[in-house]
Amino acid sequence: MAASQLYTKFARVWIPDPEEVWKSAELLKDYKPGDKVLLLHLEEGKDLEYRLDPKTKELPHLRNPDILVGENDLTALSYLHEPAVLHNLRVRFIDSKLIYTYCGIVLVAINPYEQLPIYGEDIINAYSGQNMGDMDPHIFAVAEEAYKQMARDERNQSIIVSGESGAGKTVSAKYAMRYFATVSGSASEANVEEKVLASNPIMESIGNAKTTRNDNSSRFGKYIEIGFDKRYRIIGANMRTYLLEKSRVVFQAEEERNYHIFYQLCASAKLPEFKMLRLGNADHFHYTKQGGSPVIEGIDDAKEMAHTRQACTLLGISENYQMGIFRILAGILHLGNVGFTSRDSDSCTIPPKHEPLSIFCDLMGVDYEEMCHWLCHRKLATATETYIKPISKLQATNARDALAKHIYAKLFNWIVDHVNQALHSAVKQHSFIGVLDIYGFETFEINSFEQFCINYANEKLQQQFNLHVFKLEQEEYMKEQIPWTLIDFYDNQPCINLIESKLGILDLLDEECKMPKGTDDTWAQKLYNTHLNKCALFEKPRLSNKAFIIQHFADKVEYQCEGFLEKNKDTVYEEQIKVLKSSKFKMLPELFQDDEKAISPTSATSSGRTPLTRIPAKPTKGRPGQTAKEHKKTVGHQFRNSLHLLMETLNATTPHYVRCIKPNDFKFPFTFDEKRAVQQLRACGVLETIRISAAGFPSRWTYQEFFSRYRVLMKQKDVLSDRKQTCKNVLENLIPDKDKYQFGKTKIFFRAGQVAYLEKLRADKLRAACIRIQKTIRGWLQRKKYLRMRKAAITVQRYVRGYQARCYAKFLRRTKAATIIQKYWRMYVVHRKYKSKRAATIVLQSYLRGYLARNRYRKILRDHKAVIIQKWVRGWLARTYYKRSLHAIIYLQCCLRRMIAKRELKKLKIEARSVERYKKLHIGMENKIMQLQRKVDEQNKDYKCLMEKLTHLEGIYNSETEKLRSDLERLQLSEEEAKIAAGRVLSLQEEVAKLRKDLEQTRSEKKSIEERADRYKQETEQVVSTLKEENTLLKQEKEALNHLIVEQAKEMTETMEKKLVEETKQLELDLNDERLRYQNLLNEFSRLEERYDDLKEEMTLMLNVPKPGHKRTDSTHSSNESEYTFSTEIAETEDIPLRTEEPSEKKVPLDMSLFLKLQKRVTELEQEKQVMQDELDRKEEQVLRSKAKEEERPQIRGAELEYESLKRQELESENKKLKNELNELRKALSEKSAPEVTAPGAPAYRVLMEQLTSVSEELDVRKEEVLILRSQLVSQKEAIQPKNTMTDATVLLEDVQKMKDKGEIAQAYIGLKETNRLLESQLQSQKRSHENEAEALRGEIQNLKEENNRQQQLLAQNLQLPPEARIEASLQHEITRLTNENLDLMEQLEKQDKTVRKLKKQLKVFAKKIGELEVGQMENISPGQIIDEPIRPVNIPRKEKDFQGMLEYKKEDEQKLVKNLILELKPRGVAVNLIPGLPAYILFMCVRHADYLNDDQKVRSLLTSTINSIKKVLKKRGDDFETVSFWLSNTCRFLHCLKQYSGEEGFMKHNTSRQNEHCLTNFDLAEYRQVLSDLAIQIYQQLVRVLENILQPMIVSGMLEHETIQGVSGVKPTGLRKRTSSIADEGTYTLDSILRQLSSFHSVMCQHGMDPELIKQVAKQMFYIVGAITLNNLLLRKDMCSWSKGMQIRYNVSQLEEWLRDKNLMNSGAKETLEPLIQAAQLLQVKKKTDDDAEAICSMCNALTTAQIVKVLNLYTPVNEFEERVSVSFIRTIQMRLRDRKDSPQLLMDAKHIFPVTFPFNPSSLALETIQIPASLGLGFIARV
Repeated sequence: MAASQLYTKFARVWIPDPEEVWKSAELLKDYKPGDKVLLLHLEEGKDLEYRLDPKTKELPHLRNPDILVGENDLTALSYLHEPAVLHNLRVRFIDSKLIYTYCGIVLVAINPYEQLPIYGEDIINAYSGQNMGDMDPHIFAVAEEAYKQMARDERNQSIIVSGESGAGKTVSAKYAMRYFATVSGSASEANVEEKVLASNPIMESIGNAKTTRNDNSSRFGKYIEIGFDKRYRIIGANMRTYLLEKSRVVFQAEEERNYHIFYQLCASAKLPEFKMLRLGNADHFHYTKQGGSPVIEGIDDAKEMAHTRQACTLLGISENYQMGIFRILAGILHLGNVGFTSRDSDSCTIPPKHEPLSIFCDLMGVDYEEMCHWLCHRKLATATETYIKPISKLQATNARDALAKHIYAKLFNWIVDHVNQALHSAVKQHSFIGVLDIYGFETFEINSFEQFCINYANEKLQQQFNLHVFKLEQEEYMKEQIPWTLIDFYDNQPCINLIESKLGILDLLDEECKMPKGTDDTWAQKLYNTHLNKCALFEKPRLSNKAFIIQHFADKVEYQCEGFLEKNKDTVYEEQIKVLKSSKFKMLPELFQDDEKAISPTSATSSGRTPLTRIPAKPTKGRPGQTAKEHKKTVGHQFRNSLHLLMETLNATTPHYVRCIKPNDFKFPFTFDEKRAVQQLRACGVLETIRISAAGFPSRWTYQEFFSRYRVLMKQKDVLSDRKQTCKNVLENLIPDKDKYQFGKTKIFFRAGQVAYLEKLRADKLRAACIRIQKTIRGWLQRKKYLRMRKAAITVQRYVRGYQARCYAKFLRRTKAATIIQKYWRMYVVHRKYKSKRAATIVLQSYLRGYLARNRYRKILRDHKAVIIQKWVRGWLARTYYKRSLHAIIYLQCCLRRMIAKRELKKLKIEARSVERYKKLHIGMENKIMQLQRKVDEQNKDYKCLMEKLTHLEGIYNSETEKLRSDLERLQLSEEEAKIAAGRVLSLQEEVAKLRKDLEQTRSEKKSIEERADRYKQETEQVVSTLKEENTLLKQEKEALNHLIVEQAKEMTETMEKKLVEETKQLELDLNDERLRYQNLLNEFSRLEERYDDLKEEMTLMLNVPKPGHKRTDSTHSSNESEYTFSTEIAETEDIPLRTEEPSEKKVPLDMSLFLKLQKRVTELEQEKQVMQDELDRKEEQVLRSKAKEEERPQIRGAELEYESLKRQELESENKKLKNELNELRKALSEKSAPEVTAPGAPAYRVLMEQLTSVSEELDVRKEEVLILRSQLVSQKEAIQPKNTMTDATVLLEDVQKMKDKGEIAQAYIGLKETNRLLESQLQSQKRSHENEAEALRGEIQNLKEENNRQQQLLAQNLQLPPEARIEASLQHEITRLTNENLDLMEQLEKQDKTVRKLKKQLKVFAKKIGELEVGQMENISPGQIIDEPIRPVNIPRKEKDFQGMLEYKKEDEQKLVKNLILELKPRGVAVNLIPGLPAYILFMCVRHADYLNDDQKVRSLLTSTINSIKKVLKKRGDDFETVSFWLSNTCRFLHCLKQYSGEEGFMKHNTSRQNEHCLTNFDLAEYRQVLSDLAIQIYQQLVRVLENILQPMIVSGMLEHETIQGVSGVKPTGLRKRTSSIADEGTYTLDSILRQLSSFHSVMCQHGMDPELIKQVAKQMFYIVGAITLNNLLLRKDMCSWSKGMQIRYNVSQLEEWLRDKNLMNSGAKETLEPLIQAAQLLQVKKKTDDDAEAICSMCNALTTAQIVKVLNLYTPVNEFEERVSVSFIRTIQMRLRDRKDSPQLLMDAKHIFPVTFPFNPSSLALETIQIPASLGLGFIARV
């Protein structure tokens, strides 16, 4: 491709920049060959003339298209160079917050200096099983690739993690190990994976320290081999360490710290177990205070110490050994505080009784004087003698520090050895994965021996890396059959030779260390003499003779020779070591044992475990006498050997590379320093990988991907059926230079820049198409706009012209109307004038005529009134005269009549005095007296008769007289009160007179008051008016307040409703959480159960070796006494005595489940006892009340009761009579009489039989009447209330008067007496019965009280016992109580059995009598009659047997039943050919028969065998969906049957009357229902797991990768890590595959007769799995977050919703589970620019968490250049708006979440008696009952 074609106007390039390393610019004009200057426009807005190098004439690097920026793999970039790599990393790190990026086979990890939520277990599960290119870059993807390749290729793997200090190497290695531990699990119950992870905190505490670059810098290298068995489960681990930085123990630079363990010890010094260490603050010790920064922000050293100790305990390091480690570490700290005082220049001393040294000696268990001596002296040995020489203060200080370093190094190695021993496994290791956490390339201002070794190791690793990358490239080209051309790459073998070859730097260093007077200067001179000017990679600094420069692969490094020899020798005085070896502290000599094996703190010697051997950091002894050479092997030699061993290990494995980058030196989160990043990219080999890739064909496309992406560049005629040939034809036309691409077998390989060129052509083609589309659309829009405007103009014109016409017509109408108005107005004016004149004339006439008439009328009126006055005056005068005359006449008459009367009176007085007058008066009186005498005699006779009759009533009258007397007294009292009242009336009259006077006064006062009232009224009216005004204002305020109150009430109701809804939702969530927790516990229980079974099988296989003659038991056999045996309360109570009678050879351990059941039963019995106590108290109160009523009950009852009792006696006598007649008739029939009389056909026989039938019918009628009368008597007896016997006197008098004439008084009296006696006897009997009942109840109360006291005493005694004894005592007591109850029940059962036997005997006797009677009747028939009667053949129909819906089987056939019905049943045949749930119905019918027989053992055995067998089937075929679905359906149906026929009212209301007859009668199986419910939950969870396993491989491919709408999304360029193709090849899953699978699931469940509600729950769970897995993959795949992919997802979701509608499952809640996925798809499609867009997104995405929304926005990647990326500011706006949202910080959805399942009651309408058992089931031994 010519440069002129690429470097055109507007092309973007990268130019070097001293600050930003690389800066972007844009060409302002095309480049032409020969130009020396490029005109550029910078992004800052400035123009620049960029001069080309006249020698090389290299053009600046081209910039990749924006569509390629932010790629997951750097090799996917079209232009592969340093600025492109740097820019891509920066965009991903800063804009997208992505810290991982692939670079071919290398994972580049940038330290974010911030905790990210991307390492949880949900992320691990998401990456588990995925291909490395299918997900976004992650350390878990590298770990998964290594794990997968280990299992697939049977080859060991290595993960090499390198980088600078602070780049995050240790964290990356830790997460890789965590991934292996989580995914693989352990092969044993020893939790090896936890131990592997527990080694991290230990190694970090003793090997990590704070540096200026990193707070947790690893100061040693380590290679951890994680071992796996043949099933690829972790069995153990082994650790190798390299080059511990010992100098840090005694020296730390500014702002740095010593190893963490020292500060953890100081922070925990106040613990009681650490007081003996006599520690203090870290500032008190010389070895921990030099850096001046003893505290790390955000780190609590005390807590870290607790974690370290916990990890040691987990690894099996005992407390004694832990305290020994801490003791040695504390001794090192105290040793650092030992000070020296100089005697002279060559000697020094330690102050006497020096406290730090004495503490050190106490802790180490050594002699103070001896240690004090050898710290200040050394021993020199010559050939003949040895000398003890004092040393100077400086030498003593160096010797002290050397001793401290040596002790720490030995302790470090000891800990590593014991960690390895703890991680070692006895199981043979099949393969391993190694994780290498080693220091990266280092260069500082002063570089010493440590940096030299580190860079030497990195040179070796870089060489291995280059060879591996080169090898992979070569393999790829050979696989695709592409011509292989040698790629030149940097080979650092010369640098390695310079260091490690013969006479290399290390050899010269070791040689100089052996020289007696060798120094750093002499060694430097040897280096100059050997390598200077002979090796191009070795240089000498200009201004120094004590340094040298090596040209490493990453950069030049200048090393200072000072200290090289000392560090290489690692000299420690032998005498000091001997003192430590002689220590009394046993652990200390172990550190210095090289030949003897150290004692393991983790295992005993008898365990047989051999500890792992580790390459020792120090050499072993050569000979016992060779003590002088014990420490002579140099550090450099050791490091070289261990490095060679490491390289051999790595070369024997498949390596995986992780390069950690430190983005800045200030530990700022998400801050990218380009300079520092470029330095590390050059040093870690990433750019070398890019260079090797760029030298070949870095861009690779499959033919299908290329065709899909660049289909727009092809014409229709170019498209052939062969995709490969189509691509070849197109490429030949697009790229003429054939060297720029190569065709492989499956891929097209492009050189660097060609994909960018193709993208440019594609973008130009799309741009041209867009322009054409825009042109057409704009023309169409303009045309449409013109037509709309023209139409609008015509409409306006039409309306204007119409308006004008209407205005003219209106003018004409107004003119005509005005003329008419004028005419009528003029007429109206004239007419009105005429009418006014006429009216005035008439008024004048009327007034005149009225005046004349009124004058005439007044004259007539005066005359009439004068006549009336005269009439009245004359009449008054006449009446006055008449009254005077009449009065005088009457007075005269009175005087005259008075005088005449006086005279008559005088005469009468005289006559009265004479006797004759008396005689005249008494004439006829004698006759009258005689008549009266006779009447008196008659009356006396009647009186005597009446007196005789009334003598019997005197008693009654006495009571009446008493009552009358009382009434009389009451009347007398009332009379006195009346007298008093009369006196009061007089006084009241006087008061009335007074009141009248007062009334007159009040009237006068009233007038004055009324006057005042008028004045007051006026005043009040004024006040009222003002108050009314105020009232109106108040009313207005009131209305406003009422309105406000109403609004507030509405708001309050709304808020209350919202709160209620929220609380309801919360309660539902809590309920679901509780259900979920319970079901999770069930799931865990089933898992442990399976684990227990597996272990039991393994134990049986290990322990039970098959012997000759040993027979295997049937696999289908299940013990009734298994751990799954459950029983009802009745079964428990009846089974306990049997268990107690069995001899127990050994004590059975306590069964907690049994104890809990018994405890529950005790509480229930106590509650029942309390209820019975309350009932008894209530009964006692009722008895007392009834007694009181009985005492008040009257002695006299009505005559109706006597009549009813007499009638009852009569009926009973008649009944006896009829019985006697019936017996006589039977006797007559049974006697032997003449055959002709007693023959069945004889008339007498017929008559007798008719009488017998009629008598029996009458007897039945009489019996019913007797029963009715007795019931009426009882009801009336109870209904009669106590009445007053003394009735009203007037009523009795009336009755007496009525009975006088009838003469019935005596008879009534006698009847009353008899009635009283009868009632008295009944009352006495009832009283006795009540007393007996009360006595019995008192006895029961007393028994219950005694039982309660006994229970309380036992409870008090149990509380005093310890817990174990308390449990045993309570169990013993409960067993004895249940035993007693059981014995009582057995006695009752025996009594019932006796009764049954007695009744059976009577039945047999009756049957025998009836048989004899029938035989006798047959004998009476003559033979002739038998012969004469013709015998007709009778067709006897078989009566249909009435089945009761039960199945009977024998006890020994139970195993056969379970085997045929459960274990060997094939669900497919049953589901298709038979009714759904048939096994459940059969099992329930068997349970019904066992219940009918009252056989609890049979019920318990059958239910237990059923449950165990179902579990066995599911364990055996648990991965078959049909099997699990079938048994879930049958288990639920069995559970519903147990509920439906339980006899409980809540379940029986759904049954028919026939079904209610089939209810269980003897046993309550509620506990078994709970067990079956738990079993159904476990089966449901297993069904969900099977669903998930089947659906999971389909979901990502069908929902995300497959293009359901073809052509919407194009494939972007990919790098070396190829993703799964989104083009549907053969064998890939599509959305139709998912829908077909869902339909298959649904049809299977429907065939099995699963409950519709349960099918809805399964559908909801399936859709949740689909949505969760799809969303999780979307959140972890950057290439899937685009606008077109959002459209694909929404279309796929719509297809799923259509499936729900088709299956009538829209109300199942399944659609709601897809809501997060729908919102994520909408989020990919909505606008993402303005604040309004942010507000819309926040309101729309309510089902997504904040982390998920931000993640999708960060991952959003345009597929085409016309799409725009989401700006960082927009994402921050979203975060600000969502900061108050309280949601989970978890990024991924829990795809393993299972919704809590419920089993709503679903009764069956199927009648049990109609169920037929097919012969195909092999259940012929079962009989229908």
